[in-house]
Parts: sequence; C-alpha cells; structure tokens
Amino acid sequence: MSSATGSTVIDENLAKQKEIDDWLPITSSRNAKWWYSTFHNVTAMVGAGVLSLPYAMSELGWGPGVAVLVLSWVITLYTLWQMVEMHEMVPGKRFDRYHELGQHAFGEKLGLYIVVPQQLIVEVGVDIVYMVTGGRSLMKVHNIIWKGENPIKLTYFIMIFASFHFVLSFLPNFNSISAVSLAAAVMSLGYSTMAWTATLHKGKMADVDYGSKSSTAAGSVFGFLTALGDVAFAYAGHNVVLEIQATIPSTPTNPSKGPMWKGVIFAYIVVAVCYFPVALIGYWAFGNSVEDNILISLEKPAWLIAVANIFVFIHVLGSYQIYAMPVFDMIETFLVKKLMFRPTKMLRLVTRTSYVAFTMFLGMTFPFFGGLLGFFGGFAFAPTTYFLPCVMWLAIYKPKKFSLSWWSNWICIILGVFLMLLSPIGGLRTIIISAKNYKFYS
Repeated sequence: MSSATGSTVIDENLAKQKEIDDWLPITSSRNAKWWYSTFHNVTAMVGAGVLSLPYAMSELGWGPGVAVLVLSWVITLYTLWQMVEMHEMVPGKRFDRYHELGQHAFGEKLGLYIVVPQQLIVEVGVDIVYMVTGGRSLMKVHNIIWKGENPIKLTYFIMIFASFHFVLSFLPNFNSISAVSLAAAVMSLGYSTMAWTATLHKGKMADVDYGSKSSTAAGSVFGFLTALGDVAFAYAGHNVVLEIQATIPSTPTNPSKGPMWKGVIFAYIVVAVCYFPVALIGYWAFGNSVEDNILISLEKPAWLIAVANIFVFIHVLGSYQIYAMPVFDMIETFLVKKLMFRPTKMLRLVTRTSYVAFTMFLGMTFPFFGGLLGFFGGFAFAPTTYFLPCVMWLAIYKPKKFSLSWWSNWICIILGVFLMLLSPIGGLRTIIISAKNYKFYS
C-alpha cells in the first residue's frame, strides 16, 4: 500500500472519529463558560437529601455530626481538585470521561473494570432515587392542595415525573441542558433556605432532647452507620465532574482547569450554604425527634411546604438529566463505536427513551430505593468520591513517601475505605425494615 493511500485511510478514520465525537453528548459541545460548571456541580451535588441532614445529625450527635459534615466537605473538595487537575495532565489530550482517567491510571482493561461499574451504580442509582423523589414531591403538593380527596397512588406520580424526562432526554448534550441545570441549582438553594429559615422562625421545641435516638444499643449503632452513609452520599458530584469539564474550551495557554476550578469553588460555597444551616439549625430546633425530612417536622404553614416540594420537583428534574447524560454517552459510544450503529436521531430516541422507562419501572417497583442506594451506594459512592481520585493520583504522580501529598492521599483512602465498608450495613437494615410490610405498586 502506497504512503498516499495509507495517509488517505488515516484521514478518513480521523474524519469518521471526529464525526462521532461531534455527535456524542460529552464531546459534542465545548463552549461552556466557567459558571456552567458552578450550576452543573451544584445540581449534581445538592440533592433533596439535604433535607434529611438534620435526621443524620440526630443519629450522629453534635460532635461526630459536625465533624463528619466538615470532613466530608473538605475531603471531597480536595478529591474534586485532583480530578480537575488530572483532566489535562497529558499535553494535548483530555480525559473527558471518568473511565478514560481510570484507564490512564490503571491500564486499558483494568481501568474500565474498576471505574465503569461503580460509575454506573451511582448514576443509574441516583436517577432511580430521583424518579421516586420527584414522584413523592408531586404527591405531597397534590395532598396539600386537594386534602382528603381521592388519594392517588405514588406509582402514577412517578409516571408523571418520568413523562417530563421522555421529553428532556432529547436535549443532545451538557450545554443544551444548562438552562434546566441553572433552574435546578436555584431551586436547591431555594428549598434549603426555606427549610432552615422556617425552622429558625419556628424556634427550638420546648422539650428538645439531643440524646440517643434509639432505645437499644444495636439501633444506635445501625443508626450511626446509616447516618454516616447519608452524609457521605450528599457529595456525589465527582461522578460527572470530568464530563462537565469536557464541555469547557481549552488551549495550551488557557487550559480548562482554570475556569473549571473557579466554578467548583463557587459551587462548594453554595453547597456549604445549603448543607450546614439546614443540618445544624434543623437538629438544634427538633433534636432527636426530627423527621427524616425536615419539611415533615415543620408541618405548617402548608403553602411553604407545598412551594418547597415544587422546588424539590424542579431540582430533581435537572439533577436526573445531569446524571443521565454520562450514561447516555456510555450507551451511545458503545452502540456507535463497538456495534457500528450509525449516529442518528432515531438511535438516540430509542436508547434514551428505553433508559428513562427502565429507571421509571425500577422507581415504581422499589420506592424504598433510598435504602437500596445506601447499601449499593456504599460500594460505589465512597470510592468514586472519597478515594478513587487519590488512588489515581498516587498511581500517576507517585509523590515522595511521607510527603504532604502522600499523607493526605493515604488519609483520604483510609477514611474512604472505612466509609465503603460501614455504610452499606445501615442501608441493608433500612431495606429489611422497609421490605417487611411492602406491597408492590401501591
């Protein structure tokens, strides 16, 4: 084969590769601004789980509760910084997806086996939980407005929530969902602020008790472990951070890590403003009698609870899409690159509609999925957020033994492994208790 023919074949392959990259959701649009990363990260991180932080505090107590909250914030900010730094550590190459960074750190095959299953558990798991959360929020709004009228099953509300996603999932890439994501980020700040200001206005309960929540030692231990998991899972944005960074333009003089890190700092300030007041003021006001959703403890005024639930509904609409986008990318990459399907709108229609239907079906079948996520999430959330970035950092940069970088990474790894092993125990107990008197599609 002549060199001219050889170069023509290479050019054709590169053109074909570029056409596929321009079609895939993660790499198709690279013109995001730094503030896109702020609201994408806020939307990814501040889930409706923020409303259960006072309950987690009641299981942990003041000392351990504050320590776990602050430690989680610091550690996850550090591991997020590592991922932003590693995005372009090879000159002229970008690790646009979490598993690509994993392949660089651990090798072509091992990197895929380590990262992809964990990332999928987190992203698909969170989407199923958001199906249930979105349905529940709608149901609460309905029950407040039409009190005492014919009750409607949760199943139908989950279907209504899913119907929005059958439409939203046609938005092709991260930049196209930026308006949805911005609305979601504003809503998360909105309902968090509502929760703590209304609690502060209501004031401390007369007979508030900060003692142990459970009357048995076993109950206290399991409660503590579940609460550890709840706080840990409040920081899950790492699973989509490289994919978000991939949408920011980059040149050798202006790498994407500058604007990305600026966005992350602002996002983490918003996260602190959402998490800390809700957790601390909620626990201060209600003590160990706080419900697992602070809005339930507040009860009145009814309009406030209804508005907050509408905010939660809009927020999880955006969050679902943020976590679904990397899954769409994985499915579409596999179909187009491995199975040689043509990158068409029809292919996108079939894959994305199937995914939304799948998460809707699982959400309707297992509405106690939060407990399931506590169980499976322990194996996936803790590694991808708390220590996998540190393991990659040690494998790639090989810092000097006993240096500051070496110590900080090993401390994060030890704490992360501890979390990974302990939090599923609490989640498993939650599942057993929930499943005892559960009726399907009720």
